[in-house]
Amino acid sequence: MRKNKILFLIVTFGLIFLLPLIGSLSKWKGLPPGYGDFPAQKVEADPGFSLLYFSLACIVALVITLILVFPRWFGFKKIKEEPAPKDGATPFPVWFWWSLPVLAVSWFLMWARVKLVISLEYYTFVPLWWSFILILDGLVYKRNKGASIISRKPHLMQLLAVVSCFSWFAFEFLNFFVIENWYYPNDKVFSGFGNVFWFSLSYTTVLPAIFEWYLLLKTFSAFRNRYKNGPKFNVSRTFLILYYVLGLILAFGMGYYPYVLFWVLWVALVPMLSAAMALAGFWTPFTPVKNGDWSSVILIGLATLFNGFFWEFWNFGSEWFHDSLPTNPNYWKYSVPYLDKIHIFSEMPVLGYFGYLFFGLNCWIIWLIAAYIFKFNADIDVTGDQS
Repeated sequence: MRKNKILFLIVTFGLIFLLPLIGSLSKWKGLPPGYGDFPAQKVEADPGFSLLYFSLACIVALVITLILVFPRWFGFKKIKEEPAPKDGATPFPVWFWWSLPVLAVSWFLMWARVKLVISLEYYTFVPLWWSFILILDGLVYKRNKGASIISRKPHLMQLLAVVSCFSWFAFEFLNFFVIENWYYPNDKVFSGFGNVFWFSLSYTTVLPAIFEWYLLLKTFSAFRNRYKNGPKFNVSRTFLILYYVLGLILAFGMGYYPYVLFWVLWVALVPMLSAAMALAGFWTPFTPVKNGDWSSVILIGLATLFNGFFWEFWNFGSEWFHDSLPTNPNYWKYSVPYLDKIHIFSEMPVLGYFGYLFFGLNCWIIWLIAAYIFKFNADIDVTGDQS
C-alpha cells in the first residue's frame, strides 16, 4: 500500500514537469522560445502593462495583507500568551561570530567593485548567503536556548542543501514555460560548465535560508501564536480530488497561456502536491488547518517574504551602482507581463513580493515530497513541537 502511495507522489511530481511541456508544445508547435538556455536569458518581449490585470492583482494583494495584518477580522482568535521563563541568557554560538566577517566582506566585495580584487566578486554569492544562513541559525540558537538546526540537527542542513539545489533547478526548468519570468544577463562571466557548477552551489542556499527564517519567526510569540487559533477547515476527499485536478489544469495552462497564467508557476505545485500528499495520507503544512492552526502555512510564507527582501536587496545593489563590466553571475532581472510597475530598490515589482508567500509553501512541499520518497525525517522543528 505504501509503495502505491509513493508511486502516486512520484507520478504527480513528474506531471508538474510534463503538463507545462505538453501545454507549451501545443502553444508553440514546438519548444518555447529560449528553452534550454542556462542560465535563462530574455528572448522575447512580454505583453505590456495592463491596468485590469494590475487592478485584480492589487485586490488579491490587499486581501492577503488584511488577513496577515488583521487576522481577527477573518475568524482568528487571540491566544493567551504564557510569560517566558526567566533564566540565564544563551550566548551566540561560535558560528554566528565567524559568519559576521564573512558576510561583511562578501557584501562589500559584491557591491564595491574593488579593482584590485575584481575577480573575487564573481564568487561572493555563495559565501554571502551561507554566512547569512549561519547568522540566522545563530539567532535561532540564542532565542531557543541552544536549539537550532546546526546545534541539534546538522545532518538536516546537509539534506536541505541537497534538496534545495535540485528543487531550484526544477523552478528554472518551469521558468522556460512562462517565457523566462526571471533571467540572468551576466551569463558570460563563467563558461557553460562554470555556470552549471556555480549555480548548483548557489541553489543550495534557498531552502536552508527559508527554514532558518521560519524557525526564527517561531521564537517570537507574536508570530508563533498569531495564526494558531483560526477557522477550522476540514476538507473532504472529493474536495482534495477536485483541488488536485485544478492543479493539473493550471500546470497545463501555464504552458499553453504563458503570459496570462505566468503566476501559476508559484501556485500550481501547491494544489497538485499538497492534495496528492493528503490523498495518500501524508502530513502537509495544511494538515493542522483542520484544527484551526494556520501557523505553519502562514509563517513559512512570511519567512520566505522576509528572506525575499534580502534576495532582492543584495541582488539589486550588486549591479545598480555600476555601469562597468558585470561581475555578479547570479544577478537576475525580471520580465513579468502586465504587472511590471513600482520598483523600490529592487528588480522585483512590488506586487511580485506576494509571490514569495506561495513560493515558501512550494519549497516546504517539495522538501516533504523528497522526504517521503527517499524515506528520511523531514521534521525541521528543533524544540520538540510538531512543525
